[in-house]
Amino acid sequence: MNFFGKRVLFLGAHPDDIELGCGALLHHIVKETDVLCVTLSDNQKNPDLKQVRNEHIRSMKILGVPEEKVVFGTFQTRVFPDARQEILEYFLKLRKEFQPDLIFTHSKQDVHQDHNTMTDEALRAFRGITVLGFDVVRSSYGFFPNFLAQVTEEDVNKKIEALAEYETYRDRYYFNNELTRSIMVRHGALAECPFAEGFDILRIVGTFEK
Repeated sequence: MNFFGKRVLFLGAHPDDIELGCGALLHHIVKETDVLCVTLSDNQKNPDLKQVRNEHIRSMKILGVPEEKVVFGTFQTRVFPDARQEILEYFLKLRKEFQPDLIFTHSKQDVHQDHNTMTDEALRAFRGITVLGFDVVRSSYGFFPNFLAQVTEEDVNKKIEALAEYETYRDRYYFNNELTRSIMVRHGALAECPFAEGFDILRIVGTFEK
């Protein structure tokens, strides 16, 4: 699959999800791809997470995503299922305005209620468009990648550098540098290359050309 020259929409439920799930791939394609990174909740109602919005913006900047391509929704963390219709309508508006060729969102193997809800609504809103699911290790169970995208060691290092901007989550196990690198090494081994990021296929739409 050729990512370059396309409009690629990255969807995350909360700040850090996109970076954790596909930060290396995002860095790999951002210079030659029209990307938009949309996070549905900025977590600002939680007094312990007041810094994550700015941490997300700084993290994205390290990956090469300018601030104008970083969008926050107004949905409330942990109650996405109650806003299912509003999320669908938000995605339909995104579809009309951005007209994406490809979408990345949470894996269907993710058990977090916010992640699961937004993936369901993304599949409804973006019918007829390829959708790939990324893994967030803290909340995915039974995830196995059936779509592997090769990335470089520079991409891997930039992902680790970007995640380091999250001082809020510094002590969380899923922000451990060795864990982050080892996941990409494992996916690289599956793809028979040094590093890769892995996704599950939620929907592939394509044509056979001569």
